[in-house]
Amino acid sequence: STLFCFLLVGAQLGTVVSLPLSGLICYYMNWVYVFYIFGALGVLWWFFWMFLVNLVSIKNTVFNKCSYQHPDFLLFLFSLSPACQLSTQKSVPWRPMLVSLPLWAIVVAHFSYNWTFYTLLTLLPTYMKEILRFDAQENGFLSALPYFGCWLCIILSGQIADYLREKQNFSTVCVRKCFTLIGMVGPAVFLVAAGFTGCNYALAVAFVTISTTLGGFCTSGYSINHLDIAPSYAGILLGITNSFATIPGMVGPVIAKNLTHNNTVGEWQMVFYIAASINLFGAIFFALFASGEVQDWAVSGYHLPRN
Repeated sequence: STLFCFLLVGAQLGTVVSLPLSGLICYYMNWVYVFYIFGALGVLWWFFWMFLVNLVSIKNTVFNKCSYQHPDFLLFLFSLSPACQLSTQKSVPWRPMLVSLPLWAIVVAHFSYNWTFYTLLTLLPTYMKEILRFDAQENGFLSALPYFGCWLCIILSGQIADYLREKQNFSTVCVRKCFTLIGMVGPAVFLVAAGFTGCNYALAVAFVTISTTLGGFCTSGYSINHLDIAPSYAGILLGITNSFATIPGMVGPVIAKNLTHNNTVGEWQMVFYIAASINLFGAIFFALFASGEVQDWAVSGYHLPRN
């Protein structure tokens, strides 16, 4: 969990850096330069990745250093290689995979979490400006604050999850369900509370920050559960769940924008209600149907070995 969280924490760290920087760019330059600058950085990163990343050397290096200390990380890294995924299976067991209830538990949780995540990511600056009346510079820094809290929470939650499993003998499924419940029910409660703060701007920022921070627990909950139920197919499962989880990024902000034509407190309360309700549904569904055991269809030998 610790290493997996470390791998995924970059998204929050990037948000922490980009939101304040965007505010400064808008204030001193022009808003169009936000797209130019970050677009150029994305292209530079792509070249850096293409020319410097060597999967074979990474495997060899990590294996020598981590094979005995962090076997789960190796399993995750190797699962990203198609050759490794197919090395012990004749074919991907699509049918049993797609009717697997534990997999759909992850899909629902991932979809639900991302609804709130994308809604806040795209519209939190608008909420800060129109409802809380912060200027561009304040807006950028305050909008980044919740994601800084989430960044810290992701790192800490990974260590706590490993401690509970390794030192306190908590079952894997118990840890995954508990962390998902904390990471989805907690944000739902504080997000709704943020809509009732009135003119108390400090309290509104605090509630939104706590809401987003608690969401970091989900990284050690449903996010890593792909590895628990099907280590050999973790890459494929992540592709499936993430495909569904991108839908809120397209739909959620559009719905929220249509609900906030006048940018009143009541309209934003409705946005928070919807996000909180979806979060609660995802948490309950995952708690009921998630698993911490490797599924039968993911076990070597379920299909004939590859020639």
